[in-house]
Amino acid sequence: MSARDNILAKLRGSLQGTQPLADNFDEALVTEPWRYPPTERVARLRTLMEMVHTETHLTTTADWPAQVERVLAERGLDQLLIAPGTPHGARLVERWQDQDQPRWKAYDRPVEEWKAELFNDTPASLTGTLGALASTGSLVLWPDRQEPRLMSLVPPLHIALLRASTVVDNFYELQQQHRWQDGMPTNALLISGPSKTADIEQVLAYGAHGPKDLVVLIVEDE
Repeated sequence: MSARDNILAKLRGSLQGTQPLADNFDEALVTEPWRYPPTERVARLRTLMEMVHTETHLTTTADWPAQVERVLAERGLDQLLIAPGTPHGARLVERWQDQDQPRWKAYDRPVEEWKAELFNDTPASLTGTLGALASTGSLVLWPDRQEPRLMSLVPPLHIALLRASTVVDNFYELQQQHRWQDGMPTNALLISGPSKTADIEQVLAYGAHGPKDLVVLIVEDE
């Protein structure tokens, strides 16, 4: 019998003769303190995110591509990593097909084949989001084959596209809404701002690792 089997056998044996405790989980304990009027969710999200150096913009379905161009132009950037297979990526490809700038590139191969380019010559990326949490001021990303997690973790500038209708009160609500009890994501990211760290003297520094600049475009429902 392997060490693993020995450990599992001991754990099972320790439960003999015991009775499981009743599940008296009180949902209100993790939801009621973190509920907000629907009209205040986006405002709270923006306040919390801007407190940690995130730039946020309210925009519309028609105008968000132009807002992306403005964000890039303000920073003197001429290229963007996108996912052409997503609706938002396809829209930028169509918009930019007859333009010299901005240029776009796709995350369309294993990272081992273009690691140096991704880390050294990819200044910005655009991704979608699963939603956001008003309680903590956090974006929720669910990386997949179209938009791998490195798209939001590596380029110095991360532009995130967020639908206002997907902002929920708290993390528990998001889990229930997307039925994570039936199938949790392989990898979920909660992002509240640009990367930051603190040394032993507790001096907070932004941009030490990962994106040093986070811009959230909040697309209002029309």
